[in-house]
Amino acid sequence: MRDNPEGEAIECDVPARLDRLPWGRFHTLVVAALGITWILDGLEVTLAGAVAGALRESPSLDMNASDIGLAASAYLVGAVFGGVFFGWLTDRFGRRKLFFITLALYVAATIATAFSWSLASFAFFRFLTGAGIGGEYTAINSTIQELIPARFRGWTDLAINGSFWLGAALGAGLSIVLLDPDIAGGDLGWRLCFFIGGVLGLFIFAMRFWLPESPRWLMTHGRVAEASGILADIEGQYRRRGHELAEEGLECIKLRQHRPLRVREIFHTLFQVHRRRALVGLALMSAQAFFYNAIFFTYALVLTDFYDIPAAQVGWYILPFAAGNFFGPLILGRLFDTVGRRIMIASTYAISGVLLACSGYMFAEGLLTAQTQTIAWMVIFFFASAAASSAYLTVSETFPLEMRAVAIAVFYAVGTGLGGVAGPALFGWLIESGSRDAVFGGYLVGAGFMTAAAIVQAIWGVAAERQALETVTKPLRAWD
Repeated sequence: MRDNPEGEAIECDVPARLDRLPWGRFHTLVVAALGITWILDGLEVTLAGAVAGALRESPSLDMNASDIGLAASAYLVGAVFGGVFFGWLTDRFGRRKLFFITLALYVAATIATAFSWSLASFAFFRFLTGAGIGGEYTAINSTIQELIPARFRGWTDLAINGSFWLGAALGAGLSIVLLDPDIAGGDLGWRLCFFIGGVLGLFIFAMRFWLPESPRWLMTHGRVAEASGILADIEGQYRRRGHELAEEGLECIKLRQHRPLRVREIFHTLFQVHRRRALVGLALMSAQAFFYNAIFFTYALVLTDFYDIPAAQVGWYILPFAAGNFFGPLILGRLFDTVGRRIMIASTYAISGVLLACSGYMFAEGLLTAQTQTIAWMVIFFFASAAASSAYLTVSETFPLEMRAVAIAVFYAVGTGLGGVAGPALFGWLIESGSRDAVFGGYLVGAGFMTAAAIVQAIWGVAAERQALETVTKPLRAWD
């Protein structure tokens, strides 16, 4: 490959061949093997929240509500650093290598969490776990976006991100069983929760071995023959099942041979060339990060401190909450491909913010019970889950192909850093105060972030539905 942006063009039809494929077994397996990342994250976040009461009672950790909030923030700080570091590696060395490396880190750190002996060790292992999950986000999001045909991309992305809540339900179920004093309970119960979560991650390795490298990534790195060979294998699977695939009239794309992008070029593209899109991505990511992480990481503390729910019973309240979050993206997802991105993203953000403010007021006034509070969260997060998933969809499809993973990483990192890391620590402190009005103030901040993000999206959002990635944003190496 020449180190010259004006060198000979590479011409290929890889994007057109990928986007013309009907939905098939290949795409289902991609979703299953890679989408499981969100199930792992849901498991992690839910376990951290559901076992919060047990952590406070652990004699070896000696944690209070503020410590739990700080440990949650350590997980998110790790996700920020992991997302940026592994995102850069993903664009440089390929999607496939990195989604094995990040999964290995996640598994090792989660199992290590089960053996924590102090607050410091617990927070450190949570940091490493977050780094693994952050790296997974960048490697997996970029891979899925590049393999799924354009007409299915919105719904698929939202449904996969919504699968986070299958992991949440699994985490809630584990906490119910393992925190039961008749089964494990006490200091052993929360340790088993994390240990089993790590062991589950081992099974994902086997599911990923059959996955190929992204043909789009290979194409941008001059490895067109390899990309075409992978596509030929995929197309062969379709033809053996009786599908007829068009060979004529496929649009070709021309790309320059080019050296790897430098950091300066990446940030120039993100924040100068595409600064409006950067503003939209930042607004969406930071708002949903604060909204979710602040509320969900401390939800168990609200139940135990304000509604007197025993720590071992918190999982029963997370299960219906998780159901609302899962079905939101699943049911609303197709509208993002039909009604369109701009309308659906703005409306789900706005509805989430308004509903949070209303339920927060009812909480402050003492009008809710533990049961009606859970119902309120189910309704709010039916919309908020679709909104949060659409943030990842937005940043992964509206920036150039050559820097897709690092773009996801940067906006995930900045958004999580601004909105997510501060949220759990802030809410842990607000809950520790014992004041409903103080917690309501935190809810109003979250509602304000979501409403502001809705306005930004309505004005500057990109209508990317049903368009090829290379049409939404021209590759940096495109031959004009």
